[in-house]
Amino acid sequence: MIMNYSQLKKNTNQCLSKNGILYKTNWYFWQCKKTITDVLSSSQPAPGSPDDLRSLLLSHFLATRSVIEQEELGLPETCFLKSNDLTHSLSSYLKEVCPKWAKVQKQHTQTGSVVLLVVCGSALRTIELIKQLTTFKGEAKVIKLFAKHIKVEDQMKLLSKGVLHIGVGTPGRVATLLEKDGMNVQGLRYLILDWNYRDQKQRRMMDIPEVKAAVLKMMESDIIKKCQEGAVKIGLF
Repeated sequence: MIMNYSQLKKNTNQCLSKNGILYKTNWYFWQCKKTITDVLSSSQPAPGSPDDLRSLLLSHFLATRSVIEQEELGLPETCFLKSNDLTHSLSSYLKEVCPKWAKVQKQHTQTGSVVLLVVCGSALRTIELIKQLTTFKGEAKVIKLFAKHIKVEDQMKLLSKGVLHIGVGTPGRVATLLEKDGMNVQGLRYLILDWNYRDQKQRRMMDIPEVKAAVLKMMESDIIKKCQEGAVKIGLF
């Protein structure tokens, strides 16, 4: 059954599709489905907080870990840097949370690891963030860590042969490198999650199931342990 706009005016509980026509889905009610893009674009942007990440980890571990293990995998407030309040570029944010970067960078001499790891949702976003690092990185060497057009073996060689300071990439590729021992977290001091950025569909990285799953896998690869030990600090950008 199809009703036109004038007929629908008689019933305020009805809803219209984009072309002004409503399709009745069953005898009792009418339905207009909203996409995730519609919902997210209409919501007010709110900066991510440590509680958001903790809740995500807890939801994941509830299904896979015992109560004792869940407590052991918790992230106290001391694990976190100040979160981005949505006013910063990546460089300005890093200057605020890593004020001694020049010194930290010079002290880093390990191969196979980076001091600063920035994790985002796509290869395209990786390139964009690397450009934003210009005024912060100084003489630091940066490596792109994503799968598009770059073999994991090539990235493993780059990590093993020279000292690299900053890694920017996707959680899936980072998790793969950690799993293959092509990368380790021994020299890691800062983990920055590109938490607040929304793509063309208004999705944050954690709104994309495969990206969220990759982040959780990456976090379990000794990163949570290093955070609990105080060696690594997490920032939500």
